[in-house]
Amino acid sequence: MSQKVSVAVVGYGYWGPNLVRNFEGTDCVAMKLLCDKDSKRLALAQKRSPALEVTTDYDVVLKDASINAVAIATPVHTHYEFAKAALESGKHVLVEKPMTMRVDHAEELVELATKKELVLMVDHVFVYSSPVIKMKEILDSGRLGKLYFIDSVRINLGLFQHDVNVVWDLAPHDISIVDHLISRLPRSLSAFGSVHATNEIEDVAYMNLDFGDGLIANFHVNWLSPVKVRHMILGGSEQSLIYNDLDGSEKIKVYDRGINLTNDPEHRRQALISYRSGDVWSPNIPNAEPLSRMVQDFATCVQQGKRPVADGEAGVRVVKILEAAQHSIKAQGGRIAL
Repeated sequence: MSQKVSVAVVGYGYWGPNLVRNFEGTDCVAMKLLCDKDSKRLALAQKRSPALEVTTDYDVVLKDASINAVAIATPVHTHYEFAKAALESGKHVLVEKPMTMRVDHAEELVELATKKELVLMVDHVFVYSSPVIKMKEILDSGRLGKLYFIDSVRINLGLFQHDVNVVWDLAPHDISIVDHLISRLPRSLSAFGSVHATNEIEDVAYMNLDFGDGLIANFHVNWLSPVKVRHMILGGSEQSLIYNDLDGSEKIKVYDRGINLTNDPEHRRQALISYRSGDVWSPNIPNAEPLSRMVQDFATCVQQGKRPVADGEAGVRVVKILEAAQHSIKAQGGRIAL
């Protein structure tokens, strides 16, 4: 068996405790050190895990030669600085989404990781979830036919962020899912957003992405909704799929419903369309924690020198979309080419 991956987690706020718990529960990982500038958070961590070593100084992490991997769960504006320092210190990096606030910073991290032959992975945790894995399997099988559209809604009441808007906070989840499913950037996008609560930080936003070849994708993200919705529709020429992450028993349903188009040009000109209403199928979805899968993938890639599913290149593509969406919002929905 390969030597265990010695890991330090940086940041013990909202997501850090989940990372620590999963690293501690992974056989091929040794949870070595936790770093956070807040000593009260570190005391809480040690109460949960008495044997856990802690520090408030990130330099301690960087200088510890026994640590070969760093997981960064700090505010997004710190990701670039922390990740770059870790890579320069010869440590593999897992960084919370989004990878950075700027495309050039994201690309620099990928280049640095490649140069030093280190694993750079982004915490796009949903691509490791059982429903998304099943969605990818169904789409790749050709069951849906040609993909026509994607509609995604991720809305809830709060939690308001003070350093990023709703697009940077919520959209990375669904953008990373779509990126994983179709594996290419859109050719252009347009986005609209509005500010209601916190000055200059949009809390409601809509994005339209054009992938070419007839495929468009729409995303709605919102911190003001009175109800929580996590919904995605994939519409295909043969069948369509609905993913409802809040459905406890049937997260995915595949519908044999749609339209039938004739190959006869004359009938097409006359818009003669027949409708199809067939069965609804809900596949069995294994119950497994996505974060556990992600942590295992990270550790395996570090041990074996493999490329993770949510690699740095995927992180760059997501940041490119987010950055372009921000520019479009400030331009009142101006279309941005990618």
